Amino acid sequence: MRIVLCAINSKFVHSTLAVWYLKAAAEQVGCECAVVEGTINERADEIYNRIAACNPTLVAFSTYIWNKDNVLQIAKRAKESLNAEVLLGGPEVSYNQGELFEKYGFIDYIISGEGEEPFAKLCSGIDIESIEGVSYKKCGGVFIKPPNINKNLPPNPYSKEYLDGLNGRIAYLETSRGCPFSCSFCLSGRCGGVRFFNLEQSKKNIITLANSGTQTVKLVDRTFNANKKRARELFKFIIDQYGVNIPKGVCFHFEIEGELLDDETIEVLSNAPKGLIQFEIGLQSFNSKTLEAINRKTNMELLTENIKKIIALGNIHTHIDLIVGLPYENMNSFKTSFEKAIALKPHMLQIGFLKLLHGAKIREESDTYKTVFIDTPPYEIVSNNCISQKEMDELHAFEDAFEKMYNSRRFALTCSYLFGCFDSSFSMFFDFAKYLLENPTPNTLDDFTRQIFEYFGRKESVDKNSLRDALAIDRLATNRMGALPEFLKVRSLHLKKALNMLEENESTKKPKNVKRAATVLLTKNLLAYVDYVESDYITNRFLVKFTKL
Repeated sequence: MRIVLCAINSKFVHSTLAVWYLKAAAEQVGCECAVVEGTINERADEIYNRIAACNPTLVAFSTYIWNKDNVLQIAKRAKESLNAEVLLGGPEVSYNQGELFEKYGFIDYIISGEGEEPFAKLCSGIDIESIEGVSYKKCGGVFIKPPNINKNLPPNPYSKEYLDGLNGRIAYLETSRGCPFSCSFCLSGRCGGVRFFNLEQSKKNIITLANSGTQTVKLVDRTFNANKKRARELFKFIIDQYGVNIPKGVCFHFEIEGELLDDETIEVLSNAPKGLIQFEIGLQSFNSKTLEAINRKTNMELLTENIKKIIALGNIHTHIDLIVGLPYENMNSFKTSFEKAIALKPHMLQIGFLKLLHGAKIREESDTYKTVFIDTPPYEIVSNNCISQKEMDELHAFEDAFEKMYNSRRFALTCSYLFGCFDSSFSMFFDFAKYLLENPTPNTLDDFTRQIFEYFGRKESVDKNSLRDALAIDRLATNRMGALPEFLKVRSLHLKKALNMLEENESTKKPKNVKRAATVLLTKNLLAYVDYVESDYITNRFLVKFTKL
């Protein structure tokens, strides 16, 4: 049997682990597999040709909401042109096998749930009827199996071939599998309880990936700190090894449950070098009725206090999220959730829209909440009994404006200034989003900066000169070219004199071969200037300094 494992990533920078787990499992039973990787941005022909060059008798595809259409197109051609058997696996096909077999006659097998053990057995020729998790067609009939949960821990996927193929892309690491929670919108809790991988092997993998040439190691554990003591030990290991066996500049990204953080762990984290660690912390909503409906039992007071503590450390990039379209979350409720979340001052607040995934409890409850959703990937909500389609469209525009203005970190000082000018941060972004829809312009940074200046500069509560200064400082802090758009420039006789004075002082003299940019402020008798040496690891902003004119 000649086997090809195909991974189609959403971006080149990503590197799917699933096919490498399967390859390692197959090789343990003596079956060789070739891996073909691609992206959804490639032409399907290009990926197919790489598969065909291996002359496979079986092609297995790792299937997700972002690549399902690409997978089906290439799989159909593999069946018709190569006469290869087609196997699909992954979360997108684990809970709707019957529908897929009926709709797509070229599919021969579907592995549901964890695939390592079923795939190895299938490759080694074990009777398919006895293999857990493998649904199949036989003698004109379709035989459906429930999703598999591995009884053993998976093999180590980090072969030399995998590491050689990273080429600086994001490296993914799993140190546990499963989730202690059972949120109704998520599939992670359906993989059984949390099983922790060998701690010492996890440490070895951390060092291996950190030295692979990647800049980011992303931990895919669904709740990394489900075991507080174990998480604390791994955090400390990474911190202690930084600059020793972990190269400087490598960043580790974790999904954690903020409620589970304790003072001892926060103390360990306080010692992390700036930029070494990133956290993604789910909030979803501040509406207690909503949280109850989605099976998310959360002590919001403890959660928010812990988030504040982490952000206050100043050394960890903190990303929190809210979900639009959850049960009982109407426009006013979402406004409240947003304003409580933004008050925490996260480095990023992701606003996601509910996706009703196959196998998720919330999809089964769609009639209960009169949920309308798109029936093709990513199965995103259109409306429910709390939010109309019009309101959902408005929130999409809101999210787009918020993403460009706040999450980009290009306008951090401007946002901070404007928050003090308006009673409602939600209304501030919501009304600006409507203005953007009514006044579309070419999508350049200068155009967007002008829109901010023109829209907010007309508001009675906003001082236009203060707004200009905030925008000018933001642009200097985030643009290595140092050029301000014309409408933010200030003609001043003091500018050249102040720059000359900086050059006369050894402590403020411009470093050799470093670009410097400056502007005069309108609200203070100050010159703001930036030397483009190194940006901040947390904010991605350059340091702005000030001197009197």
